[in-house]
Amino acid sequence: MRYRQTLRVCLFLIVSLSLAAARDLALVSNKANSVSALTVPELVKVCKGQTNRWPDGKSVTFVMRSPSAPEMKLFLEKIYELPESEVKDLIATANHGRAGHPAIMIVDSDEELVNRVASIPGAVGVVDVYAINSGVTVVKLAGKLPLEPGYLLHGN
Repeated sequence: MRYRQTLRVCLFLIVSLSLAAARDLALVSNKANSVSALTVPELVKVCKGQTNRWPDGKSVTFVMRSPSAPEMKLFLEKIYELPESEVKDLIATANHGRAGHPAIMIVDSDEELVNRVASIPGAVGVVDVYAINSGVTVVKLAGKLPLEPGYLLHGN
C-alpha cells in the first residue's frame, strides 16, 4: 500500500516537471524596435551576443531566464545547441566589458523579462507565451508566430 502511494507521488512529480519544461516560448521585442521577424541564424547571433546593433542603430540586448531554469531546456537545445555550462560561459564572455549595456541579460521571472524588454529600447527576449502582455511585440521566428504549426520554440 505504501509502495503505491510513493509511486503515485513520483509519477505526479515526473509529469509536473515535464510539463513545466515543455512550455511554448515566444520571441518578444520592445515596441519601439523595428524588428518584426528574425531567422533562426539571426536569433542565434543575437543570443550569443554577436549582433551589437539592429539595422535602425539601436543597441541589441537579449533578455532571458537563467539557463539552469527547467523551462529554458528547449531553448538551449534548439537555439544555443550547447549544454547549460557552456551557455553560462558564453553569456559571461558576451557581457565582458559591457557593464553599462549588457549583450545578454538574465532575469528571474517571465514577468520581469517582459518588463525589461518593454523598458529597454533594442531589447528582445524569449518568454512563455502566456506571460506576453501589451507592453511588448511578438516577433516572428523563421516566418512563424508562436502556436502556429512548425514554430521552432513549441514545447511539446
